Amino acid sequence: MMRKTASLLLALAALHAVPARAQLDGNFDEARVAPYRLPDPLVMADGTAVRTAAQWRERRRPELVRLFERNIYGISPPAPRGMRFVVTETSANALGGLAVRKQIRIHLDGTAGGPQMSVLIYLPAHARGPVPMFVGPNFHGNQSISADPAIAITPNWVTPAEGIAKNRATLHSRGTDASEWPIERILKAGYGVATYFTGDLYPDGDNQFAQSIQPWYRTSPSAPDHWGAIATWAWGLSRVYDYLATDRAVDAKRVIVIGHSRYGKAALWAGARDTRFAAVISNDSGEGGASLYRRNFGETIRVMNNYWFAPTYKTFSEREAELPVDAHELIALVAPRPVYIGAASEDLWADPLGQFLAAKAAGPVYRLLGVEGLAADAMPAPGQAIQSRIAFHLRVGPHAITAWDWDNYLRFADKFLPPR
Repeated sequence: MMRKTASLLLALAALHAVPARAQLDGNFDEARVAPYRLPDPLVMADGTAVRTAAQWRERRRPELVRLFERNIYGISPPAPRGMRFVVTETSANALGGLAVRKQIRIHLDGTAGGPQMSVLIYLPAHARGPVPMFVGPNFHGNQSISADPAIAITPNWVTPAEGIAKNRATLHSRGTDASEWPIERILKAGYGVATYFTGDLYPDGDNQFAQSIQPWYRTSPSAPDHWGAIATWAWGLSRVYDYLATDRAVDAKRVIVIGHSRYGKAALWAGARDTRFAAVISNDSGEGGASLYRRNFGETIRVMNNYWFAPTYKTFSEREAELPVDAHELIALVAPRPVYIGAASEDLWADPLGQFLAAKAAGPVYRLLGVEGLAADAMPAPGQAIQSRIAFHLRVGPHAITAWDWDNYLRFADKFLPPR
């Protein structure tokens, strides 16, 4: 069944052009996937078997976090002292009366002249109490997720896209990414939305270290375990949570972290490190996210951006079997909280089958902690979703986050963290 599904994925992908970089550097032939053996998430580095929930929480889980920090993402600093939250704008009648809008500036060192990040929040206008939230980073500035003219336009460096001129957002960038954020649909379902622009902390481009928050910490980018951009973006998601925990309109026990593509990697890492997030959703995250490292299919360590990860990570190129961890253990770090891995049938670069296998292999940790894992033995057909505690779906289509994805993510939230 799994081989049949893999063949179907390849046939679907053939209908669309594979990116030139993928054609040059990716393997898309299941017959060329080399045999591999995954590390056991329930065996300590010294060989000790993990047999109880207490052993997992007290020994194995912290060990795995350290291994991911030192070998893949880098070591992030703690929350800064003296952080200050300032509400810069609010409206009780946003989006035609559907939402309460808030714009928050987080002064990371407590001063107006220091590093800061801007958070955009929408809450259902007629909520009867604190609401659960979806929290995620955005690609092109807060103004890109909605055409709402009141949203402040980011002044920071932005990757090229519609409405971006010389890496700066213009008025024409308003709402350009709105299809990725169905805000009205989310609000009507009873959930709030919070987002921040990753360029506030680490602009998503080569040679942007000097423009990032990292020099403020005086850390060396050449250190083997230096935190990369993904760890920085994940760190920012935790800072957004820091604010949300102070907002009485938010149900701080029902905050779901979500991300697409490279921000899906960041969402997984944020949820793995920060257990305050009640659930994690990773959409099309691929290698360095939910896809197995040891499965040489699609994107590999060799072709990934250097600045996304700790310097040590790239040394495992072509020797992925020597990594002390794999993606199933990253997913397992979310346990016992709900986690959803979304994949797409034509997104072979992100290896949908590798993401499914990782989700499946995280199951033993969930079961040890007394909850279900992934409720499927075989890869689902395109257009199908598995709504278990470890959830998975295979959307028909290319690399994207769509209304179909969000419909399933809302069903998932309704099942595990519904509005009260």
